[in-house]
Order: sequence, then C-alpha cells, then structure tokens
Amino acid sequence: MPAEYWHIQKLIKYIKAGNQTATIVSLCCLKDHNLTTEINQIAIRDIGGLEVLVNLLETEDLKCKQGSLSVLSEISQNPDIRRGITDLGAIPTLVVILSHQSRNLQILAAETIANVANIRKARRAIRKHNGIPKLVDLLDVSNEVLVTPLDELSPEDKEEVFVARAGAKALWSISQSRKNREAMKKAGCVKLIARLLKSIHSDVVVPIMGTLQHFTKKKAYQLAIQTEGMVADLVHHLNDENKELKKHCASAIFKCAQDPMTRDLVRQNGGLDPLVKLAKDTSMWEDKALLAAVTGAVWKCAISSDNVRRLDELNTIRTLVALLEDENEEVLTNAVGGLAECAKFPHNRTEIRLSGGLPKLTTLLNDGTDGPMLENVCRVLGECANEMESMEIIEQLDGVRLIWSQLKHPSSIVQASAAWALCPCIQNAKDSGEMARSFVGGLELIVSRLKSTDTNVLACVCAALAKIAQDRENLAVITDYGVVPMLAELVHTNEDVLKQHLAEAIAYCCSWGTNCHEFGRLGAINPLVSYMMSKDKNVHRTTAYALHQLSADPFNCVTMHQSGVVPFLLQTIGSSDEKLQEASAGCLSNIRKLALAAGRYKYKH
Repeated sequence: MPAEYWHIQKLIKYIKAGNQTATIVSLCCLKDHNLTTEINQIAIRDIGGLEVLVNLLETEDLKCKQGSLSVLSEISQNPDIRRGITDLGAIPTLVVILSHQSRNLQILAAETIANVANIRKARRAIRKHNGIPKLVDLLDVSNEVLVTPLDELSPEDKEEVFVARAGAKALWSISQSRKNREAMKKAGCVKLIARLLKSIHSDVVVPIMGTLQHFTKKKAYQLAIQTEGMVADLVHHLNDENKELKKHCASAIFKCAQDPMTRDLVRQNGGLDPLVKLAKDTSMWEDKALLAAVTGAVWKCAISSDNVRRLDELNTIRTLVALLEDENEEVLTNAVGGLAECAKFPHNRTEIRLSGGLPKLTTLLNDGTDGPMLENVCRVLGECANEMESMEIIEQLDGVRLIWSQLKHPSSIVQASAAWALCPCIQNAKDSGEMARSFVGGLELIVSRLKSTDTNVLACVCAALAKIAQDRENLAVITDYGVVPMLAELVHTNEDVLKQHLAEAIAYCCSWGTNCHEFGRLGAINPLVSYMMSKDKNVHRTTAYALHQLSADPFNCVTMHQSGVVPFLLQTIGSSDEKLQEASAGCLSNIRKLALAAGRYKYKH
C-alpha cells in the first residue's frame, strides 16, 4: 500500500481517540488528501472510518459535522461506501441535517444523499424518513437569483444557488424510483422544476433536466411538461454550450414528442432547427449519447407532417442518411426511424434514393440484429417500395429477400413490420409471382406466421397474403400449405385492423379450386357477415369484397342470406366508395340469382 494509505489510517485513529480540537484538525488534514481515489476511500473504510464519520453527524459541534459531511460527500462516490453509509443508518441523520440553519451543512448533506441514493435501499429510506419534501424545499429559489449571473450575486444569494444545485442532484438520484417520483409530485416538485428550467445557471439546470428525464416516462408527467410551459425552455437550452444539458433536453423531447401537442410545441418554439443543427455537427458525432438523443428527438418530431415540412427545408434527409454509417445501434435506430416517418411523403422517398440511402439500409437489414432498428429499416424500405425507381434498386440489392427473412425474427414487432413492408414490394415488383416463389421456403414461412398470437402480426401477414394470392401459382402453393383453414380460424376476431386485412386475404384466396366452398364449410361466413356491423369503412370495403367472392358458391349464398347480410348490403350499395358499391352489388346479384333459380326449380316441380 502507498504511504498515503497509512497516513489516512493514522488520521482516522486521531479522530477516534482525540478530543474535539484533534478531531477537527484531523478532518482538515483528511480533506487535504484526494478522497476521490479508490485506495484512499478503502483506507478510510478498512480502519472503520465510516462508523466514526457517521457518528460525528450526531454531534452538536458545527465544525465536526461540517468536516465529517465534507469527507462523506466525496467518499460516497464509491458504491461499496454508499452501501456502508446506508447500512450504518446514516440516512435519518442526513435527512435531519437538511433542515439545519447552516446552508453549508444543507449543501453537504444533499450532495451526500445524491451519491448514496444511487442505491435502492437508500432511496427507500429517504422516502420513509420524509426526506423528499425537505429536498424539494431546497429548490425553492427566488426568480431573481436564477436569472442573475453568479459573479453578480451576493455571497448569500450564491449559497442559495448552491443549495438548489445540491437539492437538484439529490432529487435526480432519488427520482429513479417510481414511488419517489409520486412523492416528489405530491411535494410540489413539478412546478419548482418548471421554474428552475428558466435558470441561466447550467450546473443547476443539468440535474433538474436529469430529474425531468425520469418524469417523462409517464404520460401524466408529459402532460405536466406541456401545461407548465417547459417545452419552450427545453428548446432554449438546446442552444446552450453545455453538452450534457443539450443531451438531457434532446432526450426529454425524444420521450415527450410521442404526444402530438408536444411535437407542435417543439416546432412552434423553433426547436427543429437546433436539433437538426446538432445532428449535422460532425464534431458532436463522437458523443453517442448526445447524438442518440438528438436523432431520437428528430424521429419523434417527424411523426407530424407539419414538422416534416420544416425538416425538409433543413435538408434533414441527407443528414440522417449519412448517420446510417454510424456504429451505435441507438443512433442507427433513431436515424432510420426518422427516415421512416419522412418517407411517407413521395418526394422524400426520391431524396433517400438520390442520397444513396437504399444500399445502406439493405446493409443494415443484412448485418443488424437489433429489433427496433430492424423494425424501422423494414418500414423505410416498405415506404420506398411505393416508388418504382426505388423498388428496382431494392430488388437489385436483394432487399425483398432480406425483408422476407425478417419474418423469422423472434420479435413480433419486427415480424409485423417486415410483413407490412412486403405488401408494396410484392405489388410493385416486375414479376412479383416469380420473385415470391424464388425464395426457398418463403411462402411456407409467411403462411406459418398465421399461427402468431399477436394481432398486429396477423393483420400484416394477412395484408401480404392478399398480395401474394393475386398470383395464381402462388395461391396454389399457399393453399397446399393450408392457408384456408388457418384464415378461417382467425375470423372470430374483435380487432378491426385484423378484420380488414383478413377479409381481403380471404377474398383473394377464393379464386383457387374449392377454396371458396371450404371457407363456407369451415364456418367463415357468419363471422364475416358480422364484420358489416363495424364502424370502420375499410372493414366494410374488404368484407363486402370477400362476401362477393364467397357468394360464387351457392351454399355460401344460402348461409349469407340466413345470416341477414342483405340489409347490410342494401345499405353499403349506396356508399360513395365505388369498390364497396361494386362488391355489395355483386354479392346481392349472386344471392338474387340463386333465389330466382330456386324459385324456378320449385315452379317446375
């Protein structure tokens, strides 16, 4: 051990054995050492120094308390020492000190709590001993102090800022617990956070933003961020020089921008410009946490079409495409997610193609394993496949096979995204029928996904099967794989999104062999008729088309008539949707023809 180790242990012995003066002098000497190094922290722990320092917190002597706290606030950065301090029962004493008249003691106690509260046991103890309201009280600083530069403040006002900073650090650590966040909210923390966000003191705002990060996990708190006007402050701090503050602000926007109103507020307060500026700044690309937060914020903001217009003006697509070469999975996921939202607009699909994004995306699909990233890649390629030029490139890069292979991914979200992306790929490919058959085991794989228990996967697979079944050879193959009984099993669903695509798949599967009769035999007619009671017009359209195709079989016509389908068809035949009109009229026509034929048969006999 180095000489410093033994010197520190001597000082602890003096603190143990000495009088009040010796204790204070020893504490002062102890502070001369670098207490942030692990060897010095271990020296204090090994000789039983933690017990001594914790005991000193209960003395009446102000200098002894201050000296002990100043040591504890530094050595508590060590995880083992945090546990030791907690196990020695120091939390109740630290909570009591938070109410002390001395600002210095309040600061040191809050800083110690900030370190110790990284342990769950300590966080729980702080809540149980009513420490949260006391910490929240430390944030109650006057507005003048918050907006005045530190060098212009009086010593008392400076202390007020330091107290708020220490309290914010402690609350940042404590807010990792859900129960603690609830207690903080009851203590009035949210309004104080909103006030402190307007501060010009970045060392106060950073821990406040860290605390706010934990609050953004729940929708109720996201609403509070809107109502308290915090979005404008988040946007304002994006222009701050402090990288950590920028990261927290961008991350908060990332989490909150799932809400449409928050996305609009970000745009209205000019937040898109600094976000894109940060994404374009290559000097920031080394800070992966910051880059991930910024790209995440851009992604979520791009969900709104108004925001996409502004992002287009800022030439965001090329920046996001450039980031597809990044090695960080979180950055890649967010960049691809932003492209997926922007690609919903035709001109952006062209921009992605011209920027060289399609080869990079297919490479990610080939090499990537991260579920959320693969989901977003499938979404982008699916949107781009709606453009014929892009579809040609995707085919050349073997992108359709790569998308199809994602149906094997264990994540149901990736499976659904891949199946949905296949729809435009199959529709716009030069020879989609031959392409689908060329994938070894591809048709069997997609039919097997009808066994999934996830509604979204089932809906997307049904949509893809509807496209596949439009090729007669492929329809014959998937019929051999048992697609008819599997589709018939799904008809008892209550989900409109599944009803819509399931009915469409059934409609296109009717045109091969005895499939039409089989659907009727397997009892698919009655549930399909009940789909006409849905409030979703898309369900009406595909269901009417399915019933029209099924009505080609006389037995199905009888079942439909007995199920009371005629009143529904008479209603939908007057729809403004031409496809719905045509399908309804066709089904009614087949039912009527059967009725007339039956009447003539009875008349003859």
